[in-house]
Formats: sequence, C-alpha cells, structure tokens
Amino acid sequence: MTDTARGAYLTPEAHDRLKAELEQLSTEGRVELSKRIEAARLEGDLRENGGYHAAKEEQGKMEARIRQLTQLLETAVVGDTPPADDGVVEPGMVVTVEMFGDEETFLLGHREIQDHTDLHVFSEVSPLGAAVNGRTVGETVSYQAPNGKTVEVRILHTTPYAG
Repeated sequence: MTDTARGAYLTPEAHDRLKAELEQLSTEGRVELSKRIEAARLEGDLRENGGYHAAKEEQGKMEARIRQLTQLLETAVVGDTPPADDGVVEPGMVVTVEMFGDEETFLLGHREIQDHTDLHVFSEVSPLGAAVNGRTVGETVSYQAPNGKTVEVRILHTTPYAG
C-alpha cells in the first residue's frame, strides 16, 4: 500500500505549507518560468542555448512537483491523529522503538512533515514504518534495511502526535 492509496498523514502545518507551495508554483511560478523560457528563446539558436534548456528542465521539475503536491493534498489525512493511545502503531503516532540496543523515537507520517518537527519522520511505506505499522507495544518485528541486512525492532511506546 502506498502513501497516496490510503491517504498520507500530514500535520495541519505541513498541509498548509504544501498547499501554499502548490498555489505559488501553479500561479506565479509558472508565469515567471514561462517568461524566462520566452526570453531565452528570443536569444536565438535553441540547439546551443543553455539558458533555454536549463529553464525547460526546471519547468519539467516544477510540473512534476505540482503533480506530486496535487495528488498528496487530494488524498491526505490531515491532523487526524488517533483519538487514544491504544498501543497500536498507526500514522499520526509518535513511536519509540528499541533497535541496535538504542531507543529511537519518530513520528509515523508523510516525509513532508520532517521540515517542521524536531522528530524524525518515517513514512508508513518506508521499511521501518511498514514493519511497525499496525503492530502493538511490546511486539518485536524485523525488516530488511536498504543495505540488505535484517533489522530487529521492539516497539516500546506509542502516543498520538500532539504537534
């Protein structure tokens, strides 16, 4: 299951920030970039026009970001943290686990939250997030890390994210 298939968890602050970014990119961002492309086009031979090619590449990246934000915002679950701490790990929960003999605390939610919280954020589709999502306090689970090694994790504590 992907973030967008079930609706990724976003904090209200992350949702507002991403909505503002989408608005800016879809309006002023497109207008500004179109003007830069037109100005570069007027410089002459497009085959050797580095400014034109750079602006067109930037346009492709901007349009991809607009599509990504549109899809994320259409399906996001915003600030809807679990109402009670029932010991089940789910999006919107702050989770403390033990791995490699150390405790790690993180928020289970969309990675776009990361910039506005002091917590590490793991998506429920990341290897760690997928391993703990739906599990309960006291369970030990394992997952395969990107380097191919199996990592064992014990879930110590969960609490709804309070912002």
